[in-house]
Amino acid sequence: MNDWKKIYESDNPFKTDLAKAYLVDEHQIEAIVVNKRDSSYLMGLCELYVPATMATLAKFLLENEGGFKQL
Repeated sequence: MNDWKKIYESDNPFKTDLAKAYLVDEHQIEAIVVNKRDSSYLMGLCELYVPATMATLAKFLLENEGGFKQL
């Protein structure tokens, strides 16, 4: 994952999946979700990664057009 950069994180896996779908479906930006939540205690974060070359654009799109604000 050296060529990927984290651009978004949330404690809600559904929100992270929505952010990923927004980037992939609307803007054709490849994205992956890494779920770091503990399944027993439901604590932790889900992180959204995109290729490093697309990180600035993807973050801008999420925050300004997609309505996804960081925690």
